[in-house]
Amino acid sequence: MSEFLLPDVGEGLTEAEIVAWKVKVGDTIEINDVIVEIETAKSLVELPSPYEGTVLALLVDEGETVPVGTPIISIGAEGEAPAPAAPAEQTESDPYLGMAQKAGQQSGAAEADLTEMDLSNPAASGSMEGASLVGRIKAERGPMRRARRGSASPSTDAGANTQMQVQGAFSPGGAQSQDVLPADESPVPAVDQRPAPAAAPAEALVPAAAQREPSDVRALAKPPVRKLAKDLGVDLSTLTGSGPSGSITRDDVHGAVSGATSGQAPAAASYEPAPMRTPSHDAGVRETREPVKGVRKMMATAMSQSAFTSPHVTEWITVDVTATMQLVERLKARRDLKDVRISPLLVLSRAVILAMKRTPEINSWWDEAAQEVVYKHYVNLGIAAATPRGLVVPNVKDADALSMTELAAALGELTATAREGRTQPAEMAGGTFTITNVGVFGVDAGTPIINPGESAILCFGAVNKRPWVDEATGEIVVRDVTTLALSFDHRHIDGEKGSRFLADVAGILADPGTALLF
Repeated sequence: MSEFLLPDVGEGLTEAEIVAWKVKVGDTIEINDVIVEIETAKSLVELPSPYEGTVLALLVDEGETVPVGTPIISIGAEGEAPAPAAPAEQTESDPYLGMAQKAGQQSGAAEADLTEMDLSNPAASGSMEGASLVGRIKAERGPMRRARRGSASPSTDAGANTQMQVQGAFSPGGAQSQDVLPADESPVPAVDQRPAPAAAPAEALVPAAAQREPSDVRALAKPPVRKLAKDLGVDLSTLTGSGPSGSITRDDVHGAVSGATSGQAPAAASYEPAPMRTPSHDAGVRETREPVKGVRKMMATAMSQSAFTSPHVTEWITVDVTATMQLVERLKARRDLKDVRISPLLVLSRAVILAMKRTPEINSWWDEAAQEVVYKHYVNLGIAAATPRGLVVPNVKDADALSMTELAAALGELTATAREGRTQPAEMAGGTFTITNVGVFGVDAGTPIINPGESAILCFGAVNKRPWVDEATGEIVVRDVTTLALSFDHRHIDGEKGSRFLADVAGILADPGTALLF
């Protein structure tokens, strides 16, 4: 049997969330078969299996965030039978901790896994069959381990009112106390017909769950799910769990927040791009909370670090791009470009690469530790993309070495992968310059924050029909106009260099023929 440990799929990542399992217990898999999809601080990643064989156990539930190095799946030899499902483990936040065992079964019942049982307690008189046993709270009962594979399941027989006190479930080493007799050797006294006390202490046995009112039973949920429910204002006692043994999952909580019927199976996760992310809520709820994790957490950390480390300067220019829009239409009509997407962003990307030749400082980086400016002699062009899971900035490697057709294909593939939420960490590493296209949202421009490891970022605004004064005739004409905004690191890029670069880019967009001069 082999256990697959959660790997570091990025650069120094410390944890990841299990988004969706692609296999189930009992499946036979081969090496490099995709077994799970995880969300890191940078992107969604599909993990291939390093082993072949049979899936014996899924060690982490969907929706859980675990540290790198945690065992997440157990894989055995091909054909090896999967281990039987263990009873659902109660959480430390539950008031009743322990395991209920059914003893005294006929036809070779399994041994009871209890130690130091107080048989002198009057409440212990009577048959053990049908009694639901619980242990003391964790601080008093000592270490606990899961029930052995052969242990009997809890009983819900409502006819038994006997109660017994458990002093300790297991010893630290896992050995059973010799004070416990096997089930088939235990004396069987007469059944005590006296009614059970109205309120039993926590150390004593409690009636089976079936004998309780629903409101008296604490919902089965793990601590992260409980915290999520608390943050979102959801009462777990009103939900019906869809997880193992009826436990409540993250999807159940989110379903309650969005108004879904309790107990309804969660919808399949969708990674289609969403135009906007607006959390829904029940009527009367004044506020909701959403945990910051994964891509959004990384984005917040990176932007805060950049904003308060690099002294930002932003310059603006409004430009007539009618000639660029006409060029785009002509390129769309070319037969050799019919399989790629042609857009104004393609022309802008090419203009940026050409303008860098005259202002190489734009494609450099301030190394604070070494007190050096690092000039990059290649262009890894990043394109900021909004996804349902947050903002990501994948980049086209060596974009300066690509032809117009190759650059168009690379940009199309990059943006499609990003919107599906499947950009890999390696595709976002090593960027040297970024373009953020806010024009697709109808926004004119903005003051973008520089990505860490870079020195400048260009904001591309919406292209609109506007009245424009023709410089040659002085007449007012209708033209395609846009606004560009350049933010740069003022530690090593002064106003002259930033202005020259921005003017060069604007000049190419106004007259694409000037690109021949670069």
